[in-house]
Amino acid sequence: MNRLFLLLFIISFTSCKNENKITDIEQRWQQHAKNTEIIRDDFGVPHIYGKTDADVVFGLLYAQCEDDFNRVERNYIWAIGRLAEVEGEELLYSDLRSRLYMTKEEAIKNYKESPEWLRVLCVAFADGINYYLQTHPEVKPKLITHFEPWMPMYFSEGSIGGDIERVSTKKLKEFYGEPENKVAVNDGLIRLKDDEPRGSNGFAISGDKTKSGDAMLLINPHTSFFFRGEVHVVSEEGLNAYGAVTWGQFFVYQGFNEKTGWMHTSTGTDIIDEFEETIVKEGSKTAYTYGDELRPIDSIEVTLNYKVADGLKDKTFMMYRTHHGPITHANNDKWVATALMWSPIKALEQSFTRTKKSTHAAFYEMMNIRTNSSNNTVYADADGTIAYYHGNFIPKRNEKFDYTKPVDGSNPETDWDGLHPLEDNIMVLNPPNGWIQNCNSTPFTSAAEYSPKREDYPNYMSSFSENFRGIHAIPLLTKAEDLTLDSLIELAYDTYLPGAKVLITGLLDAAQKAPTKTQDAQEAIALLKNWDFRVSESSVGMTLTQFYVNAYFKSNKIRGKGMTLLEVFDYMSKTASSEERLEVFQTALNKLKEDFGSWQTPWGKFNRYQRNNGEIFQEFDDAKPSLPVGMASSLWGALASFGTQFGEDTKRQYGTSGNSFVAVVEFGDKVRAKSMLAGGQSSDPNSPHFDDQSQRYADGDFKDVAYYREDVEKRAKSTYHPGDKQ
Repeated sequence: MNRLFLLLFIISFTSCKNENKITDIEQRWQQHAKNTEIIRDDFGVPHIYGKTDADVVFGLLYAQCEDDFNRVERNYIWAIGRLAEVEGEELLYSDLRSRLYMTKEEAIKNYKESPEWLRVLCVAFADGINYYLQTHPEVKPKLITHFEPWMPMYFSEGSIGGDIERVSTKKLKEFYGEPENKVAVNDGLIRLKDDEPRGSNGFAISGDKTKSGDAMLLINPHTSFFFRGEVHVVSEEGLNAYGAVTWGQFFVYQGFNEKTGWMHTSTGTDIIDEFEETIVKEGSKTAYTYGDELRPIDSIEVTLNYKVADGLKDKTFMMYRTHHGPITHANNDKWVATALMWSPIKALEQSFTRTKKSTHAAFYEMMNIRTNSSNNTVYADADGTIAYYHGNFIPKRNEKFDYTKPVDGSNPETDWDGLHPLEDNIMVLNPPNGWIQNCNSTPFTSAAEYSPKREDYPNYMSSFSENFRGIHAIPLLTKAEDLTLDSLIELAYDTYLPGAKVLITGLLDAAQKAPTKTQDAQEAIALLKNWDFRVSESSVGMTLTQFYVNAYFKSNKIRGKGMTLLEVFDYMSKTASSEERLEVFQTALNKLKEDFGSWQTPWGKFNRYQRNNGEIFQEFDDAKPSLPVGMASSLWGALASFGTQFGEDTKRQYGTSGNSFVAVVEFGDKVRAKSMLAGGQSSDPNSPHFDDQSQRYADGDFKDVAYYREDVEKRAKSTYHPGDKQ
């Protein structure tokens, strides 16, 4: 009887402890929900107010799940390395790549070693999503039914296509896979399946060139559509940030607060290097040489699941690492370790604290954390300061080695020697010309004659050359005077296409030197002679130009030449024979007539916006409704970028990337801003905010940002706490 009584007591006590644990979590959820208010404005933008930063993070993730749980979940399925469980064996090596750089155990360790304030935010992150799932039982996750506070360690910076996605999954398969396995893998930037030039535009304008005398900022990231939502987060602990948030992250990535604004563009700084390791095998042991040493290689076993028709299978890998980084592939008999930034704690610290800085001095101090690895930063503030940081995480290298190629990892002289201090990095501060621009082009034209000088910096600090967007932006900014928010938008949407001028000038030159063989070609050439190289919905010249370049890219005439985009255009417009140019142009005309019945096809008939559902990858259909769009690809130097793809059987091309979230901001006694979001805030086709910005997007019709509480309340359409029934 005593043993039975003791057993019952233990079961009862354990049960009470478990109930108390559950109750503690639920109480924390309820307290967060009580302290957090969400106001949705007339465009569905969530304005999240909380007592603490943690309350706001809780509400932010809850609101993100309301708008697009699908993308929140998928970003973490990808980040933590479990995508193959949902999408099949072809994603197995994407998962392996994630685990190579951080295992689950290492992510938990990083979380536990984070400062207390960051751990609190990570818990609030998980609580916000888990509370959403508990209060929305109709939502069925594809894989992750419970989110953990260590998960943000995998997804800490926020840029589209983070550094890790530059590691080839095809090469991983060749090294770690089975030779007889013929399953294809998605390589590189697995979320970006078109050929649109990647990047963004950032302009910082001093008060000398604005009508108000206050500094202004253009925030113009070029991402895949619907990659980020628009949010506003406010706490009683000094947080008041507005902008774009990458789904599943708890900080505003591109945006502004009342005093400062920040815009990121992809950097040309070399931040990833490959080290060829000399491998020595002795029996069952594997080592690598380093100077006079023979070092044991780290070996970590991991088992990954992947989806098959009737369930899941698994595959076990032995992962290898040296002090340079994980082994990602082999070059003949050399194993290659790929080194990149992996400092999740500091990256999260930098990403979140950036949103709360109120002066340039404080912003500079934050930038000194140096973990914003894949980005440049264009900056403006209420004190009138404008600045540009080219890169942030920049390893020091021995310049006698060429790090554009794999270096000898056995030679200690090739090792990174820490990071460059922030003051050594390429930077522009308050240039006398009154503006700064970066369009993913060289930093050495970022401020006209006041730009940094190439010879003052190591070659690895910048690899990007000039591009058509930079060529387009510089004269516009040079001539700009008395800018307002509206005229800055007009400048950022300027319709001139310098790339089209280069290409078509070359075609017109060819038509003078060689005969055109058809009446269609003669008439089309005559039209192009009078084209002003500006894009619009009605432009036939733009359609002809796009079909011409498409025909060139589909031919074998420029493949395998290893040229930059400007070099490709130089070839098509100058180097190619006149006969070749006219032959390709005739091919373009034939294709245009085949697809649309006439070569005189307006751009808007061919160039469209379509969003049929909330799926991450859209399937386009010419038979379904779509909108004409008078923007063009950044390929042409279009500042307002509209990257496109064809559907499986479509004649039209449809927008997939480019201008997505865009904002113009003016700092002064009070901050003012206007913004644009492709399509709408919600991924739910039944929501009024699924497509309420679609026509505005096509027209370039920006909405006013509601930043101050009184303005938010005037435009409020719903006010609630997380968990309230809507």
